[in-house]
Amino acid sequence: MKMADQSAKDLTRVKLWDPALRLFHWSLVICVGAAWYLGQFGPNIMTLHFYAGYCVIALLVFRLIWGLAGPAPARFSHFIYGPKTTFGYLAGLRKPEPSYWPGHNPIGALSVFAILAVLIAQTGSGLFADPDDFINVGPLADQVSAQANRRASQIHEIASKLILLLVVLHLFAIIFYKRYKGEDLIKPMITGWKWVRKSN
Repeated sequence: MKMADQSAKDLTRVKLWDPALRLFHWSLVICVGAAWYLGQFGPNIMTLHFYAGYCVIALLVFRLIWGLAGPAPARFSHFIYGPKTTFGYLAGLRKPEPSYWPGHNPIGALSVFAILAVLIAQTGSGLFADPDDFINVGPLADQVSAQANRRASQIHEIASKLILLLVVLHLFAIIFYKRYKGEDLIKPMITGWKWVRKSN
């Protein structure tokens, strides 16, 4: 942790991420990774892909509930920021020093909402998709029209590419914060503890 420009007396170590949120995070990493890989390179009969997708749906349901009723740092209201805060954070992003932000910073918050939105679109469309192979048909595909099936399949394909893009950006952000700003974003999501400014 860099403290050259930030006195240790101005910092405090807090328990930020609760065990349920940390378990959700790493389970989502595994399940989304498995679902994406099986969707791209798995067997033609994509039963395992479906199961991984169902796990992602269950995790998303939990996150939506936890975002409304979980501990304060996990709630969506805790990291919804206005333009002033977001642009103010962006202005200081070029400084090679940790932000010591108490939770998701404004850019991280946008990333969270983007990932959740794309995953909801991805899993939701997968339930109704019919790729015309008569094998890998979504469990709810027969509840909608053929046109809706095709649209769901298109959304599912586009969302898979967006997921890959968001994952790459997420990994880039982790490396950027670690190498340039001297801030470890992974350890707090493992231990739950994070250094933050007392003024926050």
